[in-house]
Amino acid sequence: MGWFDSWTGSSSTGGDPLEKLDPKLREFLQREAPVKYDHAQSPHQPASSTTQEHTQSQAAQAPTPSSESAQQQQQQQQPGVPPQSLYQDGRYAHLWKNYKPQSQVEAETKSDHEKLMDVLEAYKERKAEIGKAALENCALEQVDWTECMKSGSVTARMTMCRDAVRKFERCYTIQNRFLKALGYLSVQDRSPEVEEDIQMHADRLYHRLMEQEDAIELAKKEGKPVPKFDPLIPKPIVRIADPEQDITLSPQLQQKLKEQLEKVPEEERHAEEEAIKAELRAKAEVAARVQDIWAQQAREKEERRKEGKLTIGDRVSSLFGW
Repeated sequence: MGWFDSWTGSSSTGGDPLEKLDPKLREFLQREAPVKYDHAQSPHQPASSTTQEHTQSQAAQAPTPSSESAQQQQQQQQPGVPPQSLYQDGRYAHLWKNYKPQSQVEAETKSDHEKLMDVLEAYKERKAEIGKAALENCALEQVDWTECMKSGSVTARMTMCRDAVRKFERCYTIQNRFLKALGYLSVQDRSPEVEEDIQMHADRLYHRLMEQEDAIELAKKEGKPVPKFDPLIPKPIVRIADPEQDITLSPQLQQKLKEQLEKVPEEERHAEEEAIKAELRAKAEVAARVQDIWAQQAREKEERRKEGKLTIGDRVSSLFGW
């Protein structure tokens, strides 16, 4: 019955179909086949053994706690890449090893004069930003002025819309004052959201001041006592975080401040005083930054002197006592 066994595949000697092939051909097939063939294993295995091997392979591939911790440790050890890289998984980290942002490179290559100019320009930009913010808050008053010039009454146009102009100028002055008092002039880096909150709060204070003035005018017309209101800018708002850094006015500055406050209406004096103090704090902050740059320059010059690497500029500045 050998022919029947070979036909049904139940013969024990027919377990390897590659047995009768040429040895070189069999070696080539074993080397090039995508799935390696094990001639010692019978091709007709029971379903239970196949399922058992599949379960064992899944168990071997399942991650263990130790392997997960090893993977996490490996990920932590991977060199980080800067945010400018498109591949945040650590690829091409060797190319980003010595990368520096453009802002850092420019800051390192700037001269001392350029650093000083940056500080002064930042202060000038902050003052310009206050003007822009005040104009944005007085947009309605500016629209009224424009409409008056276009389609106002004959009397208003003959006087060049004097009332609308005064209303706009007063709005701009008060908004500028509130913005300074609330710390908008500070050159410290702040997020746009914080600056927008300061601008909106200054606008709310302006409209609240207008309501208080209307209430005072109404009380005067009706012969009632003039109402008293709390300052629009309370002390806790205008005080800086560190009280030790608050400015101390000299007698000359105090006299100048007093003379300047006398020119302002009484209900606006508190805001004007806080605005002036905020501007003085901003100037003191700029002066502190300039002094830091000078101190850093002196330290670098001293290091070059100790190393015997004084430049021509260092020698010239020493002659003039800089």
